[in-house]
Amino acid sequence: MAIRTRKNYLQSLSARRPNIYKFGKLIDDVTTHPATRRTVESHARSFDAAHDRALSDIFTTTSSFTDKKILRFNSLMRNQEDVIANARLKRAMYRLTGTCTGGLCVGWNSQNALWNVTEEVDLECGTSYHVRLEKWIKRAEKKGLVVAGALTDAKGDRSLKPSKQPNRNSHVFIREIRKDGIVVAGVKAMICGAAASEEIFILPGSAYGEEERDFAVSFVVPRDAPGLTIVEARRPSDGREFEKGFDIPETGITQAYLIFRDVFIPQDRIFLCGEYQYTGNIIKYFTANYRACIGACVAGQGDVMIGAAILMARANGLNAKVFAGRITDMIVNNETTFGLGIGAMALGIRHKAGVWVSNSLLAHTNKVHVATLPYITKRICQEIGGGAVETGCFPAYDDLTSPDYGEFLQETLRGGSGSAESRARIVRLAEWLTLGAGVPGCMHGGGSPDGARLVVKNETPLEEYVRYASQIAGLSEEITESNK
Repeated sequence: MAIRTRKNYLQSLSARRPNIYKFGKLIDDVTTHPATRRTVESHARSFDAAHDRALSDIFTTTSSFTDKKILRFNSLMRNQEDVIANARLKRAMYRLTGTCTGGLCVGWNSQNALWNVTEEVDLECGTSYHVRLEKWIKRAEKKGLVVAGALTDAKGDRSLKPSKQPNRNSHVFIREIRKDGIVVAGVKAMICGAAASEEIFILPGSAYGEEERDFAVSFVVPRDAPGLTIVEARRPSDGREFEKGFDIPETGITQAYLIFRDVFIPQDRIFLCGEYQYTGNIIKYFTANYRACIGACVAGQGDVMIGAAILMARANGLNAKVFAGRITDMIVNNETTFGLGIGAMALGIRHKAGVWVSNSLLAHTNKVHVATLPYITKRICQEIGGGAVETGCFPAYDDLTSPDYGEFLQETLRGGSGSAESRARIVRLAEWLTLGAGVPGCMHGGGSPDGARLVVKNETPLEEYVRYASQIAGLSEEITESNK
């Protein structure tokens, strides 16, 4: 089975039904439109990497079903080495693109979480979800599909449960159950990489009780399915994608809202349908691996920021050794999130269904660091870069190439090593990484840091720690908690 190429991937995207909008206008072809072509380019680089001798071991693996070579992001993660390979792939993708490629990770992680859960459901409820999922995974492997994942719902009034919302469409729910499938409606929000994906894996957004039975649903849908409308969200750097020359990198990411208006899902694509008591395990298994691996994402982007900071110092005419201490701080931040994630994987366990689940306590601790350390790295990158990196402080491409004054500007903007154009490219990269579209994702990407803190608190045996201290202190009486 041949590994798909960039060309195959782009042809598949171009052939899909246009159903993606931005600023109220339909995007005819995501591979060429300014608002989406950069996220497509980011994902396309994974196919280049799969055919690159130096990177192919990271981007490809052997199918556990067929023993044939497949794209790694279609595989099952059956041991800790497989999950570590997930982290290595994510860090490598950031090094190649400087940005998130959500179609290569969230769908991948979703199918692995569901692999464990569907076996649990089938054994206890007599359903056949596991067989359906296996069939779909084999198809995704064969085709080398890029699959986004969608958990987060629009949510509406966050003080109310989904079943109590005045508008049920604030969450994706089952509107109708038929013999041959289901009809779903509602909105999934802030979905990464949807424009660059061929299919989208839908998971419930939270652990639900019996009243939320209709919201306990999981399925896979083609990105261009009838009734599905995708709205690209506005980003902090919007407008820049229409710029040209060296004002913006050739890579990027998009976030989207998925609007399901009575979308029919065939039975063979449904992996949970009302079994609310298993939604907690879906979230548990998904977040354990995802939050372990997300430390690699921010580490990879941090690697690029280190490179940009050093280049900026050189372009400014300074020796990067002047900033050695600050650069070391950036390195430590990167390796902290990466290493903590690896530790979570190493201390994980293999579920009886066969997919590895990272240590939840360490994974969620990692998420807390992911919501803090990258911002410090970004600040240091700006500090080393100087005032030119601050948004709005450097002339645009059209000005630097103006026939009237462009040459004059370029001559005066030359700093140390390299041309004015090179300096401008470095400025724009650093600006994009630290102030533009490179910023979102650290705080709430992969879930809320407050949610992660709650898991950390709940999974830490505090009274056991009290017992350790009491024994070492030689206490002969119990020190009780105050009721005040």
